[in-house]
Amino acid sequence: MNLIQEMEVYAKENGIPIMEEEGISFLCEWIEKNNCKRILEIGSAIAYSAIRMANVYEDIEVVTIERDDDRFLAAEQNVRKAGLADRITLIHDDALNAEVSGMFDLLFIDAAKAQYMKFFERYEPYLKLGGWIVSDNLKFHGFVAHPEIIRSRHLKQMVRKIQKYIEYLQNHKDYVTEFIDLGDGIAISRKKSEK
Repeated sequence: MNLIQEMEVYAKENGIPIMEEEGISFLCEWIEKNNCKRILEIGSAIAYSAIRMANVYEDIEVVTIERDDDRFLAAEQNVRKAGLADRITLIHDDALNAEVSGMFDLLFIDAAKAQYMKFFERYEPYLKLGGWIVSDNLKFHGFVAHPEIIRSRHLKQMVRKIQKYIEYLQNHKDYVTEFIDLGDGIAISRKKSEK
């Protein structure tokens, strides 16, 4: 079993959300096609997607942020095992407080769903003109399309926030967004080259 397979098994056994295969394959092909070399990821979990993205090209650099202690330690271990410590920078912090530097070709948001809009606004200034923001889990296991089946108040609030974020993307004057029906729902927002 290779490292990627080990991580998939570990995630499944420990209830750690990682990108569905269909979604991560699409994202990696998309990174290759659009020649993204510097990527900022919000929500490392165990570094599954960071490792998959870094493996697209030998000169890709990924900066990834994770606040959970256990997941961060697992991410560090996996990045070392993958031999990618020189190209994946792990930041152990809350993404709403973390400090990053430089500009990025791609911002990948895959963390606390209720905070997507805040993450977008916080890190959008670090995105190059013509750069991309990819948001994962916008279908949220089918609940976004069928909120009537939700019984939990907490879950209803989260789904409302995701719906609000989708509307925010659709109406953002500086971005053009395409919604892709793969995995758990992906949005790709391109920063317009001119205001």
